Amino acid sequence: MKGKAGSDLLRLAESLVRFGKANGADDVEVGIGDGREFDVDVRLGQIENLVEAGSRAAGVKIIRDQKTAFASSSDLSEETLHRLIKNAILRAELSSRDEFAGLPLHSLKKIDPESLDLYDPEVARLDSQDKVRMALETERIALADKRITNSHGASFTTNEVKSVLASSNGFSGEYDKTYFSLGVGLQAGDTDHLVEDFWFSSQTHLRSLETPERIARTAVERTVRQLNPRKIKTQRVPVIFEPLRTSGLLGFLFSCISGVAVYQKASFLLDKLGQPIGNDKLTVIDDGLLPGKLGSGPFDSEGVPSQRTVVIEKGILRNYLCHTYAARKLKLQSTGNADGNSVSPNNFYLEPGVHTPEEIISSCQKGLLLIRTLGHGLNPVTGDISRGAFGLWIEKGEIAYPVSEITISGNLGSLLNDLEMVGNDLEFRGSICGPTIKVGEMLIAGSD
Repeated sequence: MKGKAGSDLLRLAESLVRFGKANGADDVEVGIGDGREFDVDVRLGQIENLVEAGSRAAGVKIIRDQKTAFASSSDLSEETLHRLIKNAILRAELSSRDEFAGLPLHSLKKIDPESLDLYDPEVARLDSQDKVRMALETERIALADKRITNSHGASFTTNEVKSVLASSNGFSGEYDKTYFSLGVGLQAGDTDHLVEDFWFSSQTHLRSLETPERIARTAVERTVRQLNPRKIKTQRVPVIFEPLRTSGLLGFLFSCISGVAVYQKASFLLDKLGQPIGNDKLTVIDDGLLPGKLGSGPFDSEGVPSQRTVVIEKGILRNYLCHTYAARKLKLQSTGNADGNSVSPNNFYLEPGVHTPEEIISSCQKGLLLIRTLGHGLNPVTGDISRGAFGLWIEKGEIAYPVSEITISGNLGSLLNDLEMVGNDLEFRGSICGPTIKVGEMLIAGSD
């Protein structure tokens, strides 16, 4: 996908910007995506779903008299796109004027896409049979363990995407990115006492992907450790979050520091910039410039260069994450987090600490190692948390037994202030990630 085709798409985007300006638009933004995907799902040794497809689409934003209109098309013929732009200019007249509408100021800063190492040419050399084989092999290894009684299936996915953007503010750029993912979900136990879990690996490069054997073994161990769970009484105890659960907590935090949520007054962190919202063990970063990571890219969907943003520094809230519109509403600067009309993380993570997961567990005389949650129960307006959960009970610094039929409750603000230990096991498995952490206390609702 790299090479001439990309340059042709960039020239097309630039010509559409000129066409929009010539036909009465004050500002024009044109984004084009060119992607190829492969996705196979297997279960019990059989292929259940297989998708191999390519897609191209163009999106256009037109601004005229501070009125905005959007349009999109999967037909990239010049005639279709010219008609699309003319109609969008007409529709913009029907919109309401918004003083905050407009493109970002063009930045002279340029990020070299090659320096981010986001494209793996192996995506073109890996044939369909190899991809199916990896999924089948992962499930086969997992099912060979006699403690596993059923499979939710294994999947292997690849994506190859070219992102092109041109704007009337002078921005013009493109980059290529690849994505590989392999995972499996399992069940153990009998009909009345089923437990389930999964494991996966997602990377921009095939060489960094965990092997089918490692993924299968990890999924097995994560599943069978939940066999024969016990009930516990309602109590307040320390809670240790495994890395995937820390990532979930950080996802909730992201929704609260998003500039969109803040200007909509839908966050309990409204008007908290420069104030402590956690203790000094808490430092959270959003960084779109980490080479080879899933959340990295040279620019966001508005052409704003990616950057490293300190969101929380030793407990102090330093920045909301904004696209141009949210930044103008809040009288701030864009942090390069635009994703269409929304705000998304780049690589949003909690800085690791010095403790191993084993040290964190051994520090806990009695408490819960949180391994799975279900349900919604997250309120960004108040920060309140209430979710069904599964975990491993800790007694005298050691894992004692699995527990189920519990609900964990607390408040995000309280948890951030009650952070006692931060692990050293940070791994970038997605765009939001964190290490093992221990918080001082949460309410665990069990049997009374």
